[in-house]
Amino acid sequence: MTEDIKGTVRDHYAKAARRAAQGGAACCCSDTKEEEAISLNLYSDSELATVPETARLASLGCGNPTALAELREGEAVLDLGSGGGIDVLLSAQRVGPTGKAYGLDMTDEMLDLARENQRKAGVENVEFLKGEMEDIPLPDGSVDVIISNCVINLSADKARVIAEAFRVLRPGGRFAVSDVVALGEVPPEVRANAALWSSCLGGALEEGDYRAKLAAAGFEEIDLEPTRHFEIPGVAPFMSAFVRARKPG
Repeated sequence: MTEDIKGTVRDHYAKAARRAAQGGAACCCSDTKEEEAISLNLYSDSELATVPETARLASLGCGNPTALAELREGEAVLDLGSGGGIDVLLSAQRVGPTGKAYGLDMTDEMLDLARENQRKAGVENVEFLKGEMEDIPLPDGSVDVIISNCVINLSADKARVIAEAFRVLRPGGRFAVSDVVALGEVPPEVRANAALWSSCLGGALEEGDYRAKLAAAGFEEIDLEPTRHFEIPGVAPFMSAFVRARKPG
């Protein structure tokens, strides 16, 4: 099942990258009116004015982690599942020329698009890495902040993702991600549907489970702040949430 999920997710986002490169917009889940509510109007006009149009079109998130993570000048930030690069480019602006913004993605099409968007934006303090968030290709204690935008829910091994995030953070480093969280039990048939995993829903953790996995990895100061509530008919109620935690210093 794990490989089925990974393959379905990779195909879904490869298609989204090709669509964005051709000038078509994509959203986190699908093209249905109900699910568009997850991804619409996440960025201010002033933020969008600083990134290429294709970065906006490829934005597949459920929040705006760069606005909520309180990034500081000179910090190193890593975006898990960076897609077309919008959050990496915005993070690079916030950490400034003395900081560094990394983007990690497993999909070649998204990496190609992100690097082209970096070129168009003329941003130098950015590096896009190919890899999986269950095995982050960075050394221990190498970044100050982990961000992610509606991506951790896509992994079939979230405990491993969170443990890897903990590993690459420096002492005192911050976990500051936007994600979809289930409000109540997700039906087994939804959990077993690989297509619904790639649509941000099948793999969404319940709030208590999210908190428990962060605590088990060693994180402290754990907090989930709802940012949007929505319900997918026939599936379950969900929320977009900003998930914060800190690695002990």
